[in-house]
Amino acid sequence: MPYPQAPWTLQGYAIQTLHLVNIDRVRSLIPLELKILSVWPGKTLASVYLSNYRSGSVLEYSELIIAPALVNYQSKIGAWISHIYVDNADSVAGGREIWGLPKEPAEFTWEQGERVTVHQENRKLCSLNYNRQNLAWRQWLSVSTFSAKGADLLIFPAAFESVLGLISSKLEIPAESPFSGIGLGQPWLTVRCEQMSLRVDAPKVVGQMGI
Repeated sequence: MPYPQAPWTLQGYAIQTLHLVNIDRVRSLIPLELKILSVWPGKTLASVYLSNYRSGSVLEYSELIIAPALVNYQSKIGAWISHIYVDNADSVAGGREIWGLPKEPAEFTWEQGERVTVHQENRKLCSLNYNRQNLAWRQWLSVSTFSAKGADLLIFPAAFESVLGLISSKLEIPAESPFSGIGLGQPWLTVRCEQMSLRVDAPKVVGQMGI
């Protein structure tokens, strides 16, 4: 098979934005088995993650991840990914077949470290303007993500070490974008990750869908 087996180790940089979104607007994107966590009355935490994995990675590619909610299942807390795009066919296949993620192909344009635009054929998905980080610190973190493959509800951890910095950004999502209905708006927090080393482990089955 063309893609590497899990775990995947990836190196590069990323920008992640955090948003407060209305739970009612994202409920339809989340399996009913998962409870959406409220971080403010009627609102949950959503994120947009844009990354560029380069030399030293098991695969080299760019990635856009839309996670519309923070969720809970049997005391396990994580994110749910509703939309995910990459510019590498092997990453598409591996993401779908190993982790059950709905990866789709897209094209990424990174402009001088200050703007990234993502297109799918002739349709613009989003663009993000961001600035360079000044104050930064090295941080290790581990996060969990839920996904589904067939009837299996899965969870998998991702651990990363990176130099983090808080920056300002402006997110643009055209009305024709598949995730425009989430109502992401402008980020209330944006983090830039430099010198990032990421490890994504194989998923484990935690439950069944539709049962």
